[in-house]
Amino acid sequence: MQAFVLTRYGGPDAAELREVPRPRAARGEVLVRVQAAGLNPVDYKTREGMLKVVQRYPLPAVMGNELSGVVEALGDGVTSFQPGDRVFARMPKGAMGGLAEYAVVPDKFLAKMPASTDFNTAAGVPLAGLTALQALRDELHVSRGSRIFIPGGAGGVGTFAIQLAKWLGAEVTTTASPRGRALVEELGADVVIDYTKERFEEHLRGMDGAFDLLGGETLLRSFGVVKPGGKVVSIAGMPEPETARKDLGRGLLLSTLFWFASYRIRAVARKHGVAYRYLFMHPDGAELAELAALIDARTVRPVIDRVFALKDVAEAFAYLESGRAKGKVVMEIAGRPD
Repeated sequence: MQAFVLTRYGGPDAAELREVPRPRAARGEVLVRVQAAGLNPVDYKTREGMLKVVQRYPLPAVMGNELSGVVEALGDGVTSFQPGDRVFARMPKGAMGGLAEYAVVPDKFLAKMPASTDFNTAAGVPLAGLTALQALRDELHVSRGSRIFIPGGAGGVGTFAIQLAKWLGAEVTTTASPRGRALVEELGADVVIDYTKERFEEHLRGMDGAFDLLGGETLLRSFGVVKPGGKVVSIAGMPEPETARKDLGRGLLLSTLFWFASYRIRAVARKHGVAYRYLFMHPDGAELAELAALIDARTVRPVIDRVFALKDVAEAFAYLESGRAKGKVVMEIAGRPD
């Protein structure tokens, strides 16, 4: 089968399309004929070796962290799916494998994809959708009447976060460029600040929480708009000790490393009386099924920016890394049946 394979850590030439053996489903796994795969910043960060301290893959490794497709075969013990089911998944963190014509997925990470969507749309849901859901509901505890700030709302995670925050009952403020303003307003944002002309901290105060998607100075400035006792959750800042323990199941060594790496951010958070949490989302088939129901109910609409053919995967990565995408970037793969 064809697959996009990471051969070493580095720039765009560190991964390539090549023929590799088709995988087989072991016990508790499902073999999926992949129809489409979503791309995410974690993909090029993995290729560059930025995440080696968290997850070092034995190379060569098939890339890709989310997919949609058709169940081809079942491993022993799998009873929740049948051949022919249309499914989607966030791949296991320690395996990847979505950017290929076939992939094996643990059945607990798999869900039937929304009946109302095509494969390309479904492939853009798992990673960004689960990240937004877990950040907002599990970490920020968003509920009716919450005031939530989501900087960078027009991106892949942001488009889900705005809609899920509204579903949970929040008032949502976001930032966007003039090009992204119409999109975030359409998705339900109550207040939109044009970051090309205004500094959000000059307009916002007393937010219950913030979901940071951008990191850097945006993250540091976000602490000042959240009220004391509130919380900022980031997927773009520096991991902190709880990340090592709760999200990665790791021990003292990584916790200590993250303590030092996140010191400045945590110091700014303490100055404002705000909690800080870096989130590594976790795959979850049950939560994916919940997202599928929200999509079928038209409560949540996946936003797809561009779809590329597998042969154009290098171009797709370059577009993703440019930061221009509004919504998700997706690879159309359409695994060949026997």
